Amino acid sequence: MTAQNAPQADVIRDIERVPADIVAKAAAFQAAILADVAGRRGTLNGRIQPLSPTMKCAGPALTVEVRAGDNLMIHAAIMVAKPGDILVIDGKGDLSCALMGAIMMNQCRALGLGGVVVDGAIRDSEELRALGFPVFAAGANPNGPTKFVPGRLNWPVSVGGIAVHPGDLVVGDADGVVVVERTKAASLLPLAAKKLDDETARITAIRQRQQLKPPWLDAALRAAGVLKEGEVL
Repeated sequence: MTAQNAPQADVIRDIERVPADIVAKAAAFQAAILADVAGRRGTLNGRIQPLSPTMKCAGPALTVEVRAGDNLMIHAAIMVAKPGDILVIDGKGDLSCALMGAIMMNQCRALGLGGVVVDGAIRDSEELRALGFPVFAAGANPNGPTKFVPGRLNWPVSVGGIAVHPGDLVVGDADGVVVVERTKAASLLPLAAKKLDDETARITAIRQRQQLKPPWLDAALRAAGVLKEGEVL
């Protein structure tokens, strides 16, 4: 077997992450703002929610693929992760048992990780809410996992219906989680700033009882065939 076609290791330790300054700037925006300027794509399925609405996270993805119900590779991921990384775990959407609980989350916090996003279940929910470490999960289950099935670290994964690559930008808040491609993240920041300014101005005008009718509404209704040409609401 030649070097070119040799199989790649299941555990990839070194990845290219979205730069820290981009993460810091992106953290100032809501996930909704980033999702809009990303073309309304990259948002994980709404079943993946924060344990507390005050939880927020922003950082590069460290991707983890596990077999349903087994967390061996998550333990490995915690050891490989760098401070600020977000563990993004493809748990196959399985809710029959928890993949992580208070012990592992405390470990993640002590190591300086930025948060956990898991398409699967967690447990010790009350302790995790009190801990305050950002956790986004598809559900909870008191049943524990096994720890003997191999998986992969820092390979592309599918989480909440979205393809996530190692090093991608992950931002989560009360609305859920959005993932932006690492190479695209910087270019979205000016667009996000403009959208935030535009929305702030629009809300201010509404509160002042100005522009109560969206300026684009009549044209959109005519284009959809709801209004006739020249007709307005």
